[in-house]
Amino acid sequence: MKKLSIIAAGAALSAVAWAGPATVSTAAASAHADAATQHASTDRASVPSKARIRALFDRWNAAVVTGDAEKVADLYAPDAVLLPTLSPEIRTTHAGIVDYMEGFLAKHPSGEELRSVVKVLDPRTAIDTGVYRFTFHNADGTTSSTADARYTFVYEKRHGEWLIINHHSSLMPVES
Repeated sequence: MKKLSIIAAGAALSAVAWAGPATVSTAAASAHADAATQHASTDRASVPSKARIRALFDRWNAAVVTGDAEKVADLYAPDAVLLPTLSPEIRTTHAGIVDYMEGFLAKHPSGEELRSVVKVLDPRTAIDTGVYRFTFHNADGTTSSTADARYTFVYEKRHGEWLIINHHSSLMPVES
């Protein structure tokens, strides 16, 4: 009987030992979860809408239509990467982006989003991926050609302004 009492006492002591830290851990976890929830709801309030991110394409396209390569390049962060539609050269500097845009804009393009999939990653980062169509115009305004391409714009909000940090564009593959 003495053996049974010792075993029962040991089990009760173990239960108390386990319950104590578990209770503290649960309370700490609960406080941490409350803080995380409060932080997340604060972040959600400042997370841009998908429509806001889609509008960045319209801003970019409006700059393209001006024909001003500097104006377009100013929408890219200083450390942006551009993998352009009509050039095999990766552009990683402002001057490189301007150089590409000068040749591209000489074709008098205008873009139209055909499909857009926006992922807002956090209050400062978003991705817009999809398909756009460029219509190229002759000097007299008539259409010379069109090109459909897949694109990815990665945006980052820096000093209150949304900038392109990565832009990849490739011609749409021909269906087989």
